[in-house]
Amino acid sequence: MRFYNAHFAQTTRTVSPTPTLDPIALVHADMQAVDRVIDERLSSEVPLVGQVARYIISSGGKRLRPVLLLLASGAIESNHPHRHTLAAVVEFIHTATLLHDDVVDESTLRRGRSTANEMFGNAASVLVGDFLYSRAFQMMVDVNSMRVMQILADATNVIAEGEVLQLMHMRDAELSEADYLRVIRSKTAKLFEASSRLAAVLAQAPAPIEEALSTYGQALGTAFQIIDDVLDYEGNADELGKNLGDDLREGKATLPIICTLQTANDSQRARLKQAITAGEIDSLAELIAIIQNSGGLAQAREIAGQEAQRALDAIADLADNAYTQAMRALATSLLTRRS
Repeated sequence: MRFYNAHFAQTTRTVSPTPTLDPIALVHADMQAVDRVIDERLSSEVPLVGQVARYIISSGGKRLRPVLLLLASGAIESNHPHRHTLAAVVEFIHTATLLHDDVVDESTLRRGRSTANEMFGNAASVLVGDFLYSRAFQMMVDVNSMRVMQILADATNVIAEGEVLQLMHMRDAELSEADYLRVIRSKTAKLFEASSRLAAVLAQAPAPIEEALSTYGQALGTAFQIIDDVLDYEGNADELGKNLGDDLREGKATLPIICTLQTANDSQRARLKQAITAGEIDSLAELIAIIQNSGGLAQAREIAGQEAQRALDAIADLADNAYTQAMRALATSLLTRRS
């Protein structure tokens, strides 16, 4: 098994990606196997559990976390039999966080249709989220690896801390860029990081490979969330499947707002801070226009680009195959996504 090119170099370089390669198509057969695991492990004697879980899991989305685990496995030429189980595990953990997030945020729309809490109520959403967490841990036990358990248990704990951190910073108009990055690296990027690291752990890859894949996942997840926050102000609501300006409605000072507050004039800055702290968004369209015209979105995209480059640098010395090319394409395509 060839994990990496000879003389694995700890250097930074600019990688030429292959943007025409479709990462999701590359792992299509593997994802079908993951879907079979998901369908099997969603079974429950309580009908509502399966009904709510299947509702949100079937609601679309790119399933980037399981895709990332499978791409990373391919990049290091690993066909470990547990890779499909762990890909399903990370999807269950992610889905559980979505169920809980939508309750906390009082969201009504996700991926173009009603959220689970809107359809089934808050109590059912929270409890089925708990079911998915516990089912994920049952599946981890099946893998029979304490290292796998440690990585996923730690990731789940960090994600929960990230959720609480975000809650603490709600209505905080003074949130710094550093604190924002700490939140999203806990809340979002940690599961990306765990997904790519697990591929190396299953394959018992050398430590430099494990760290390279881990860094790639963390940087990719950070870039993904920044772009997600940018699209909240410049995307198309129909394409996004959610309402524009939701973050502002909820009092979240995401990176586009943090950057805008640095460049806006005094009047604009005061209006944005008032909207965040007091929830006064009667003229939401006008506030979004301030963000769009301030240069804050471009600045946030630039920071996302730096994270995407960090992801590319991390895997620059992996063996060159279709999977590493797809991982490079995935990092660059994040920067131009519209949904």
